[in-house]
Amino acid sequence: MPAPLSHIETTPDLPRSADAVVIGGGIIGVFAAYYLTLRGLSVALVEKGRIGAEQSSRNWGWCRQQNRDARELPMATQSLDLWESFCAESGESTGFSRCGLLYLSNDEAELEGWARWRDFARTVGVTTHMLDATAATQRGAATGRAWKGGVFSPTDGTADPANAAPAVARAMLRRGSTVHQMCTARGLETEGGRVSAVVTERGAIRTRVAILAGGAWSSSFCHQAGIRLPLASIRSSILAVSGDANGLPDALHTSAVSVTKRGDGGYTLAISGRGRIDPTAQQLRFAPQFLPMFLRRWRSLLPGGLEGVRSGHETLQRWRVDGPTPMERMRILDPTPDQNTIELTHRRALELLPALKDTKITAAWGGYIDSTPDGVPVIGEASGLPGLILAAGFSGHGFGIGPGSGHLIADLVTDTAPIVDPKPYLPDRFAGLAVGKVSDF
Repeated sequence: MPAPLSHIETTPDLPRSADAVVIGGGIIGVFAAYYLTLRGLSVALVEKGRIGAEQSSRNWGWCRQQNRDARELPMATQSLDLWESFCAESGESTGFSRCGLLYLSNDEAELEGWARWRDFARTVGVTTHMLDATAATQRGAATGRAWKGGVFSPTDGTADPANAAPAVARAMLRRGSTVHQMCTARGLETEGGRVSAVVTERGAIRTRVAILAGGAWSSSFCHQAGIRLPLASIRSSILAVSGDANGLPDALHTSAVSVTKRGDGGYTLAISGRGRIDPTAQQLRFAPQFLPMFLRRWRSLLPGGLEGVRSGHETLQRWRVDGPTPMERMRILDPTPDQNTIELTHRRALELLPALKDTKITAAWGGYIDSTPDGVPVIGEASGLPGLILAAGFSGHGFGIGPGSGHLIADLVTDTAPIVDPKPYLPDRFAGLAVGKVSDF
């Protein structure tokens, strides 16, 4: 079974023009559309499949500051506040709660790394608590084990991946913008060297601003416009179990397995960082820039198969805008989960948390996580094409920082003071083959 996802209605008629067109209905796209709508712009959100159907509904649901890279931490802090304020101002529920995130470990080196991050976090006003053996064992009582230490981040939390993106889309619909599902954006038109329209399978929408929030599809879309955007996707595998367990933390991470309570009362189970590399032409193209990332994380990555080629999201093919594209042939990326990973994850979870032995597996799914060479997202105007704002490569962190990212995009489009410093996210940092510091977390 695929990841759970709630439905929203599609606007029946495509507008002829809009102040901004958002390409991609994941968590980044819907929040960008929402904040632009709040500023009085007419926004058309086009999605080739369903709102939130790809990685935005296939993640853990964590909204965290803990262990964020320094470049992402300000965005994470702002996003937590925006998760809260969105619910209050929109009347929609994303399932967000500052339930706190619990990390447990018996590895001294891991604990030392967390302590160093705690010391850094203090300098920017972020609260996180290192746990000694006694406190960690008490907080981790559901495991029935003794722990050397851990971390508890009380102001962090989770939201519900099944409902979050649809909830934001409903909020923007009520404020007068439009949502177009099963409507592929095939390409762009330009006039005078800048964006003048987004061409969809249902017709063109005249606009001077296009926001590309296409997740794993973003690089191949950019390729059509001659824009080089180095992205590579990892296939992750996750499962969900029924809500028949009591006394478990809402969100728990260990090196063996991580467990998150879902909005339906069940639990999501996953192994942090573990994934399959499905080789594609795009990955081979950008391999030199991803080498530092691979050398840092190779222990968690496994060779994959032909899933990526079959899916078509990392093609170097050029397509025409007057006929079907690979995106229409694959409306929703729904890769096969790695059965070995699913079995290993479930086994580790049952060993870690005895209460889960009375639960049943309700779903298992795969998802493609789009990453940049340094593990930090790209947010900003594309070099050489004014009017095209890129928002991609969130490297598995996009759900949690979705609100802040959407707000920053709206700031850039409306030329207002940015919610965070946009410099760490600018696309031109990948103009050459050089790669900056790879994200620590």
